[in-house]
Amino acid sequence: MSTSTTASVSTHILDTSIGRPAAGVGVGLAARAGRDADWRELGGSATDADGRCKDLPALPEGTTHVRLHFALEPYFATVQPQQADAQQDAPATRDSGAGVFFPEVAITFAVVPGEHYHVPLLLNPFGYSVYRGS
Repeated sequence: MSTSTTASVSTHILDTSIGRPAAGVGVGLAARAGRDADWRELGGSATDADGRCKDLPALPEGTTHVRLHFALEPYFATVQPQQADAQQDAPATRDSGAGVFFPEVAITFAVVPGEHYHVPLLLNPFGYSVYRGS
């Protein structure tokens, strides 16, 4: 049993439409102490070439909920034209009107002190999934 008074968080992003890590995605981190407390923005980072954020801010003591915010629109603005060229049957203009169906994704989850939470994002232009990894 851990005696740490805080939880810790890590994440990475895999773009399943190209089978590679999603590099350069902005990731913001917020926390709150209790379900009725206000969110506190802690800062952020961007994914590296391996799709990982290795320098997310530490969570403050008393954190019970965490929110990861992924800024996807700039990433897809760069990657989608390359994907359309690489996939002959992929439409050059996506049917969402804005070109990006999910411009951002926010994932909120509960934490307990002493636990580590690795929360990967599996991403494609029209869907995503997350899970608690190890």
